[in-house]
Amino acid sequence: MPQQTTEIRTAFIADLDARTLHDLLKLRIDVFVVEQNCPYPELDGRDVEERTRHLWLTDGGAPLAYLRILADPDDVARIGRVVVAPGARGGGHAGRLMTAALEVVGDRTCVLEAQSHLVAFYSRYGFTVSGPDYVEDGIPHTPMRRKVIDV
Repeated sequence: MPQQTTEIRTAFIADLDARTLHDLLKLRIDVFVVEQNCPYPELDGRDVEERTRHLWLTDGGAPLAYLRILADPDDVARIGRVVVAPGARGGGHAGRLMTAALEVVGDRTCVLEAQSHLVAFYSRYGFTVSGPDYVEDGIPHTPMRRKVIDV
C-alpha cells in the first residue's frame, strides 16, 4: 500500500503563488457554485484581506480540502469556505483541516456559518448553535460559535 503523502499547508494571500491560488479557488467554485448549483459571488474580497489565513490539504500538489480563517472585529476568528473535493470525501480531510484551523485560532472566540446538515460535524470541535437557522442562496445554514473558557 502506498504511503500517504497528504500534508496541511497554510498561507496568507501574499504567500500564495498564482497556480496554488487558482487551484484553491477552482475547488471552491467547483463545489459551492457548480455542484451545489448556487450562482453567487464566491470571490467576496475577504480572501485578500491581510490577516486571512488559507489552509488546505494537498496530495501531490492538488488540493483535496480547503478552508479559510478570517479576522473579524473584536479578535474573533471566522472559519469559512470549508470544502472537500468530491473524490476525496469520506477520508477525514475536513476533520484534519478543522483541527489544524483551531490550532491556528488558539484561545480566541471562533464563529462559522455551517450548512445545517453539518451541525453535528462542527459540534465535535466545540461549536454550539448561536442563533436561528436561515437560508442563504437556497441552502439552510446555522450560525455556530466556539468559545474557549479559561480554567
